[in-house]
Amino acid sequence: MVGAVTVVKYAGAAAVVLPGWLLIRQLVSGSHPVDMLRRCWRRPVPVAAVALVVLFVAMAVVQTVYPQVLTTLQREPGGGWWRCGTALLVQTSGWVQLLFNLAALIVVAPVAARVFGSVRMIVTFLVSGVAAQAVSMVAGWSPTGGGDSVAICGLVGALAVWYLLRGSDLRRWSLLLVPIAGAVLCLIANNHGVGVLTGCLLGAAYALPGIGPDRAGGHRVAAPAGTATH
Repeated sequence: MVGAVTVVKYAGAAAVVLPGWLLIRQLVSGSHPVDMLRRCWRRPVPVAAVALVVLFVAMAVVQTVYPQVLTTLQREPGGGWWRCGTALLVQTSGWVQLLFNLAALIVVAPVAARVFGSVRMIVTFLVSGVAAQAVSMVAGWSPTGGGDSVAICGLVGALAVWYLLRGSDLRRWSLLLVPIAGAVLCLIANNHGVGVLTGCLLGAAYALPGIGPDRAGGHRVAAPAGTATH
């Protein structure tokens, strides 16, 4: 049973990461990872994305120098409600989690900021992340721990559904895998599913006429074929 749940968990993660990566590559129009990073961080540099990256690099240093900060900030049964927010700041599974999440943030955050605008990017990150941490604490899904991967999943979910509703190329239908994976992850009590689905709901709201990025100053990194640039 444990083996089956593990397989489903990693399959769900792949169903979020792979379409998300292909979408970001589509939005950025980069030919290889280095080129994609250059395009993501070209001028004008998205200040909100810079702030997030700097914050999480600083927290990586803090938790390395002062490991006790992990138990102080992580979510735990019976802990204060504020841990739903502070649990995003610490990576409790070690250096692999820390480096993977930081790399994902460096790629996803600037793209989301350029598409949705800085305010919506930050709102999506926080709402998705806090919702996932809250469900973990209240429902007992992985009751201890922390990390910002749930918030990054929210950004991917928002981008996927927004592009699914706004795009015109047929390949966008593969992005349906993202909300489906979010639902499956929730069924196996994995809090990343909450982050994904929360982001998907916000992405759907951003796609509504008169509410989307075109009215909020957001813009594409590069306009995909068949889709208008905002």
